[in-house]
Amino acid sequence: MRLVERDFLVFRELDRWRHTLSRQIHWLVGFSSQRTCDRRLKMLIEAGYIDRKHVLYGVPSLYFVTHAGKSLIHVSAKPDKIKVDQIVHDIAVVDTALYFLLKRGVALADITSEKTLHQQDGFGERRHRPDFIFTDGDQCHSVEVELTPKSKERTLKNIADNFLSYTSQNWVVPKAQVKIIRWLEEQSTTYPNIEILPFEDVAEYIKGYKAGSGGGISGT
Repeated sequence: MRLVERDFLVFRELDRWRHTLSRQIHWLVGFSSQRTCDRRLKMLIEAGYIDRKHVLYGVPSLYFVTHAGKSLIHVSAKPDKIKVDQIVHDIAVVDTALYFLLKRGVALADITSEKTLHQQDGFGERRHRPDFIFTDGDQCHSVEVELTPKSKERTLKNIADNFLSYTSQNWVVPKAQVKIIRWLEEQSTTYPNIEILPFEDVAEYIKGYKAGSGGGISGT
């Protein structure tokens, strides 16, 4: 098949997020419709550049880039492991990125995923990195999606690390996770760059955008 620039963008987005849903590819890459997106993804699967797996009951199939696709964008050919216990979180992270892209006006090129941040760190002791960061001029902001609580000690350490490294730290948390919200509110006096965004706001916006918009964000 003849590859076009949009196909390479598909490969790059799948690689940096490890995997996404087809509806997320539609918005990230800028297909004119979901049907057009799915038709192109099917062709890329048949050509061996991407693959699709149904991993978790009740969750749509996950798309990821294969060795052949990775070689075309000059990234590590090491396959990305799909962690079943992280799938719901990983989907929420991409939806949150879309929220910042579509509602907050952040440019796609200004977003760096957690995977990319770890790659930039190189070898050595693995350090905490946010789910993604984005830049705005000379400022850099972190985004953490916390659907379930980590230990309080670990959470407080991540808050302190983010305070030192980023202009703001945006914590996306479900309203029902009162423990996490309480920890964040308690720390907001010491670390005033904390912003709390209910995950329900993200989910509602993405659901509404899916229902009311046909295009993606090509060109951002």
